[in-house]
Amino acid sequence: MEPQYQDWQQVLDLIQRSQSTEQQAQLMTMLLTPDEREAVTARVNILCELLKGDLSQRQISQMLGVGVATITRGSAEVKRLEDAEKNALSDLLLK
Repeated sequence: MEPQYQDWQQVLDLIQRSQSTEQQAQLMTMLLTPDEREAVTARVNILCELLKGDLSQRQISQMLGVGVATITRGSAEVKRLEDAEKNALSDLLLK
């Protein structure tokens, strides 16, 4: 017997299949603890600030109350992106 969801893409597909934002919110609330939801929110804000490029990593760290190492990890991920991917992410996050 195998679990129904075996990898991250299947979980992403599940979220995408949610029929409404209310259903998505309910699913994410059930999947993530309050601390995890807070961490995800912080990481979204980290990406936003890194993509804007207006603040240093230290300033982002102070503004969001997260460690510089967390910002550095996010920065490394952003640097790995192709320009088209970075533009698409900016369009999504900075609307």
